[in-house]
Amino acid sequence: MRDYDELIAFLGEWGPFQRLIFFLLSASIVPNGFNGMSAVFLAGAPQHRCRLPASANLSREWLNAGIPREVQGGREGPSSCRRYRLESLANFSARGLQPGRDVDLSQLEQEKCLDGWEYSRELYRSTIVTEWNLVCEDDWKTPLTTSLFFVGVLIGSFISGQLSDRFGRKSILFATMAVQTGFSFVQIFSTSWEMFTVLFLIVGMGQISNYVVAFILGTEILGKSVRIIFSTLGVCIFFAIGYMLLPLFAYFIRDWRMLLLALTVPGVLCIPLWWIIPESPRWLISQGRFKEAEIIIRKAAKTNGIVAPAMLFDSAEMQDMKRQQQQEQKAYILDLFRTRNIAVITVMSLLLWMLTSIGYFGLSLNTPNLHGNAYINCFLSAVIEVPAYVIAWLLLRTLPRRYSISGTLFLGGGVILLIQMVPTDFYVLSVFLVMLGKFGITSAFSMLYVYTSELYPTIVRNMAVGATSMSSRVGSIIAPYFVYLGAYDRFLPYILMGSLTVLIGILTLFLPESYGNPLPETFDQMLRVKGFRNRQRTNHVRSSKEIEDSKTQITPL
Repeated sequence: MRDYDELIAFLGEWGPFQRLIFFLLSASIVPNGFNGMSAVFLAGAPQHRCRLPASANLSREWLNAGIPREVQGGREGPSSCRRYRLESLANFSARGLQPGRDVDLSQLEQEKCLDGWEYSRELYRSTIVTEWNLVCEDDWKTPLTTSLFFVGVLIGSFISGQLSDRFGRKSILFATMAVQTGFSFVQIFSTSWEMFTVLFLIVGMGQISNYVVAFILGTEILGKSVRIIFSTLGVCIFFAIGYMLLPLFAYFIRDWRMLLLALTVPGVLCIPLWWIIPESPRWLISQGRFKEAEIIIRKAAKTNGIVAPAMLFDSAEMQDMKRQQQQEQKAYILDLFRTRNIAVITVMSLLLWMLTSIGYFGLSLNTPNLHGNAYINCFLSAVIEVPAYVIAWLLLRTLPRRYSISGTLFLGGGVILLIQMVPTDFYVLSVFLVMLGKFGITSAFSMLYVYTSELYPTIVRNMAVGATSMSSRVGSIIAPYFVYLGAYDRFLPYILMGSLTVLIGILTLFLPESYGNPLPETFDQMLRVKGFRNRQRTNHVRSSKEIEDSKTQITPL
């Protein structure tokens, strides 16, 4: 019985049809890049200080001295959340007393910012932080906003696959595009932080669903060799391109509402793609809709200038394929813990995904807090992902999985830990180390899908990848709070992220090595964790076809 790839082999691998689908689906990923990281600028927190109202009639000297000085991030500056008691300042000013000479400022009573805040306009004209005063006692709302976006991502990643399996790839792709674009537009008219955050959660659901379904649609339509490139350089690099566009938009549009509007427009431009991108013929065949699948394949053949065979589908063969799918054994989530060896691999894999995700998103979201220009730093954080994906692809082709992932994690975590040792004046070196750390962690992150899929047998492979991927979403939900810790100590996020990244790099060395081994078909064929007593097993040399597939596939973050 022929499989789907054999049925469409006459189309070729890289004709006009495949090129069109490759670039259109890759381009549809671009909005996910800037929407996924938009919180960096939408929720940017500029420097701020307590407002001293004009009605207090303070002299110039007391206006300058009315805010206590404190050390923040190794630098001394005006307090962000405290001021001297306004009644006392007005009294001293009316009496003509001078601060520091006639009045000891250290002895003055302090109070909260009862009249609001004054925000620096150097970086942002407005953000949701300045709009709704998400500072001081309410500064916890900023990381919560980002975390709830990633809660939406978690929910979307859970339901997108099931929805596309039931209703089709194309329908769900454009439905989730509409959710992402439509609710981003509605966000512009948010009247409160609560309204903005709820809408942001829904945008997160659409963002990841669009990403996942576009990936699935591309891998199902494209041929085997092109599928490999699409799942690596296509999807990942076009996501990075979208990420690069974010600081460019934000640099020229400093108002958060107008920025959000600008980020919504590219989604509207995707509407004409509905009449160009077809449904997945592979999915149609799985649903028994052979006639629709045949129409799409014949159109593809016409686009490629190829004459299609008179009969594409042997109905008896297709029915056999459908019966075989229905008879496949079902797997359950508890199967990932059915033996001690499998349970240890699962727990270690969940930790590996979660902690790597914390490092990736923590460094990405922390770019505005780096020294230097926030827009340039964000752009560099996006650019560094391109060589990271290329290096990951090369490592998967040539080196063992454990050493490739562990080595890049050691690189990422190690250089992040070195940041605390850099003198304060060496800003460029600090930024360089952060970007090098981002490079290592991004490389490791992009290799996890391949490694995880090679560890588990066929019956639970998709379930294992799904469970570990959801673990990474939990990491992304936690990551904004690592960034939040920088308000108390600017080195603390780097110490925590670096330590956890190095720790998981060490634990990775205890996982089995899958490179060069055949993909397990049953639980008994699973490789064993290092340190466990090995049972006798026969090692087969994987066919060159299998090796080439596993060496070159990288799946999106």
